[in-house]
Amino acid sequence: MLTPFSILLVLLAAFMHAAWNALLRGGADRSQSMAMMNATLGVVGLVLLAIAGLPASASWVYVVASGVLHWVYVALLVVTYRSGDLGETYPVARGSSPALVALGGSIFAGEWMNLLGIIGVGLVCAGIFMLAAAKGRLHAMNLPWALATGVSIAAYTVVDGIGVRASGNWLGYTAAIFAFFIFVPLWFLAKSGFAFFKAPANEVGKAVGGGVISIAAYGAIIWAMQASPMGAVSALRETSVVFAALLGAAFLGERLTMQRIVACCIIAAGAVCVGWH
Repeated sequence: MLTPFSILLVLLAAFMHAAWNALLRGGADRSQSMAMMNATLGVVGLVLLAIAGLPASASWVYVVASGVLHWVYVALLVVTYRSGDLGETYPVARGSSPALVALGGSIFAGEWMNLLGIIGVGLVCAGIFMLAAAKGRLHAMNLPWALATGVSIAAYTVVDGIGVRASGNWLGYTAAIFAFFIFVPLWFLAKSGFAFFKAPANEVGKAVGGGVISIAAYGAIIWAMQASPMGAVSALRETSVVFAALLGAAFLGERLTMQRIVACCIIAAGAVCVGWH
């Protein structure tokens, strides 16, 4: 089970994760913002790796797998945010992952769900359907891409949950994962040249800030997964859907309808049930 300190840390990580997604969603050019954000992640990852040292060799295969899965996640996230509000796409992408993480934890780490966990899965699915149907936009929003993003989230979470336990060095493992992100801006650089990274100072600030917040948020999650069930950590983290809806309404001009509020609460309740199964 999660300790009280772990619960507070994961909740803080949930807020931070919603915050950097809001920064990305509010960027003028999301592909450019994501490239600069990933440049920040890669640089910080390399610096931390020099400080913390390499994780145990037994975890290297998980580092590589996680790095590749994170590349897939980044690509899907950019596509997802090209249509659909943060308050709709973010909860679908994030809310669909706890059940998948709990299933992966059961299969690969023997962390089996009980009845409460199954109820939680049902609540998450119901909340996702309600949120996707908000304002009658179930077919208009980018639902398949948002769900694909959720699958990628679940995949890298399970890989990291197993990998960090084999690493013997959670900070080194975290740093190694984020060092992989340096290849994303290098790809943009090779494709479009330095002109791609020319942006107003406020956009650069958003992207760099989002990168720093992102690595802090996920680093907290990796730390928590050292000794806590992956499904529990992932489920509690996905209460970030509530923060995302609030941030979308406060800073991005998105409507916070009663249906969205109820749907986010249902997803959050389901996530908590999965986490405490």
